[in-house]
Amino acid sequence: MFPVILARARMPVIVIGLLLAVGEFVHRLEWLSVAGIVLFLAGFASTFLPTGAVRRRPIPVASPVRGRWLAVNSPADKVPSHGVHAYGQTYAVDLVHWPDENTEWKPVVSRPLMSRPETFPGFGSPVHAPAAGTVVRARDFWRDHLSRNSWPALVYVVIEGFVRELTGPSGVLGNHVILDLGDGVYAAFAHLRRGSVQVRKGERVEAGRLIGQCGNSGNSSEPHLHFQLMDNPHPSIAAGLPFTFEETLPGGTTHHRVPSKDEPLLSPSR
Repeated sequence: MFPVILARARMPVIVIGLLLAVGEFVHRLEWLSVAGIVLFLAGFASTFLPTGAVRRRPIPVASPVRGRWLAVNSPADKVPSHGVHAYGQTYAVDLVHWPDENTEWKPVVSRPLMSRPETFPGFGSPVHAPAAGTVVRARDFWRDHLSRNSWPALVYVVIEGFVRELTGPSGVLGNHVILDLGDGVYAAFAHLRRGSVQVRKGERVEAGRLIGQCGNSGNSSEPHLHFQLMDNPHPSIAAGLPFTFEETLPGGTTHHRVPSKDEPLLSPSR
C-alpha cells in the first residue's frame, strides 16, 4: 500500500524533500537535511512504481487522429509503455503522423541539431475527442519548442525533462486537454500546439469534436500526440487505464486494437 501512496504523491514528496534538504543550511538541523534527501530520492524512485492495479477490460474509444500515425511508444509493445507509471502513463501511446509509407521514420537523426516544429508533417494536425465527455482541464500557453531528436539534443532533453518534472504535470504535458468520459475514465491529450485548443473547462463535447492540434509543447522530442486514459483527472495521482482504438479497414470493416511499432494506426480522413 505504501508504494502506491508514494507513487501517486511523487511530486509533493519530491518538493517537500527538496525543501527539507536545505534544512541544514537554514535551521542548522542535519537530521532534517538527511530526511529531505531520503524523501527526494524516494519520490524520484516512485516514478517506476505501479500506481495501483487496474482490473478492467480495455476501454474502446475512437481514434483521436486521422490518417496514418506511427505508435512510437505503445502498450501493444510493452507495459508500462513509457517505462514508467508516473502521471498515469502505464498504457499511454505516442502517435507520430507519418503519411509516407515509403520513407522510414527515425527516432534519432544525425542532423540538423534542432528543427522548427513546422517542418514535421504532424505539426498542426487536428486532434478530435474520441468519445463524448466534459472538459475538466485545458492548458494552452506553453510554447512549441524546437525538436530534440538529434543525438546531442537528446542529452539536452533529459536535463530539460528533469527541470520540467519540478514544475509538475503541466510542464511535462505542455498544452493539454483532459476529458471526463464518465464511469471514472479520463482521457488526456498532451503536447498540443499553442493557441490551438478549442475547448474550455466545463464544456461538454461530443465524440469527434475538434479539441486542438498536434504540437511540440512540454516534454516532447518532436511533434506528436501523447494520448492516455486514466482513473483520475489529476495526472500526478492517476493510474493508467488500458484502451483500444476503433479502426476502419480499407474494406469498410471496423475493429478495435492498439497500434504497435510494426502496425501503424490507420484512421479514415473524415
